[in-house]
Amino acid sequence: MRNITILGAGLVGSVLAILLRQKGYEVTIYERRPDMRLDHSGGGRSINLALSERGWKTLDYAQMRETIAAIALPMRGRYLHQDDGSSAFQAYGKNGEAIYSVSRGELNKKLMNRAEALGVEIIFNCRCRKVDVPRNMAYFTMEDGSEKNITADLLIGADGAFSALRTSYTHLDRTDFQQFYIQHGYKELSIPPGTAAHKWLIENDGLHIWPRHNFMMIALPNTDGSFTCTLFFPFEGATSFESLKSPEDIKTFMQQQFPDVCPLMPTLMEDFQNNPISSLVTTKISRWHYKAQSCLIGDAAHAIVPFYGQGMNAGFEDCSVLFELIEKHGEDWATILSEYELARRDNGDAIADLALFNFIEMRDKVADPVFLQRKKIEKEIGRRFPEQFNSVYEMVSFSYVPYKYAWRCIRAQDALLESIQKEGGFFEKLNQDDYLVQLEKKVNDYAEALKVG
Repeated sequence: MRNITILGAGLVGSVLAILLRQKGYEVTIYERRPDMRLDHSGGGRSINLALSERGWKTLDYAQMRETIAAIALPMRGRYLHQDDGSSAFQAYGKNGEAIYSVSRGELNKKLMNRAEALGVEIIFNCRCRKVDVPRNMAYFTMEDGSEKNITADLLIGADGAFSALRTSYTHLDRTDFQQFYIQHGYKELSIPPGTAAHKWLIENDGLHIWPRHNFMMIALPNTDGSFTCTLFFPFEGATSFESLKSPEDIKTFMQQQFPDVCPLMPTLMEDFQNNPISSLVTTKISRWHYKAQSCLIGDAAHAIVPFYGQGMNAGFEDCSVLFELIEKHGEDWATILSEYELARRDNGDAIADLALFNFIEMRDKVADPVFLQRKKIEKEIGRRFPEQFNSVYEMVSFSYVPYKYAWRCIRAQDALLESIQKEGGFFEKLNQDDYLVQLEKKVNDYAEALKVG
């Protein structure tokens, strides 16, 4: 069997190493950062993760569901906190389905522990500078500044949004690459636990959103009773990170925009002034593998913005598809990598587009009463016609429907729901037999059009 080298011991690299070890491969991971398990400073904070069905499937393959479930909290919908002081709950699924809030750091630590327990070697403080793709040679800089070169048997780039392997792929002939940033960055804030152990100061069974049209703040619950809050805010402009120059500017802005939650954030000023502002990038590349020698996976293949909660889930699904192809094709890595790219590249592009699209919904549309009514109609149609209709959100979060199909459904669902909403009186007319016949025809026409498309 081949020896496998993975670049990156993040979530995707670690879970992939577990799956490969289960298949009997010798696996070595090179990680540019120090071992996070030895860092007790609380550093390296980042957006909490939303674990959904695609991610759980991969954790099942890795025999890690029970371990991760112990540190995950179910979120069955969104709590919307509007700028007029009103609030509402919007369920994610029509049957009580949930996505799960989980700490990126804690999840990563457990995956690394499991990988090492299975015999994976993780080499930390070892930054890959570049890869000679045809020769499969990786060039590293070690912690002490020395250099190390290795020739890999099979090389997998799980080294994130700024992957050294992906960058090296861009120098290959006929390889297209796109990278683009949105105008918003993010800053992490926090709500601490209440006075009693594991007491949450706001509801802990959902994702909280404060939509403010051009920006928003979200909060996800943690098992210790705290919430990880993230402010998504323009870098520049009249209302932006750039415009908040003084402590008084920050205090006034936060109290005006988020008056209900500011009293729950005793370290608000400290967090705002000291926590970094991070950017949000999307990447797409036309080549995901090279012969039978190397491939990209996770963010290295398809970095996306976090607004669908699918970055980790999409990366984990890459791993489960690769795992299934190994089971199907054994040691035929030329076929495995070719079919892997064929199965995943268009879906990687689609979830990138879906994530950008969902940012508009989260920061803007969920503040619109007309849109909130539409979501209620969407749920009712899904309940009444489950064979013909499933919302795009439910396809993405609670099924294994390909992302590219979900993306294709958006325009058709928009047309269907806009037509129904324009007619008015949807819920009042549901007890009329003739209306139900008309409604069923509309839904059937929608489903048939997607089949043809």
